[in-house]
Amino acid sequence: MRFLIVRTDIRAAADADITAAWAGGQRLRDETARPEPRRQVVHADDRDAALLLARAIATVGSVRSGKQRVKVLPLDDARHQRAAPDWPGT
Repeated sequence: MRFLIVRTDIRAAADADITAAWAGGQRLRDETARPEPRRQVVHADDRDAALLLARAIATVGSVRSGKQRVKVLPLDDARHQRAAPDWPGT
């Protein structure tokens, strides 16, 4: 399985936005609608390599200080892909 390792900037959120999202039961950040800006993207062919790269990227000062984050995303795992709904009569 292939993996994508991404280092992104963390968007700051105002206290009022956090309170409104919490009260309304909504998400504060929706990565599908507004993804965080990417700083670095790396591909890996297996999970161990992806985690090793993520650990190395996590040593960057801006990640350690909380201004950026590292994400490890599976690219072609069938468990994470949405299946088409099974409609009656099709």
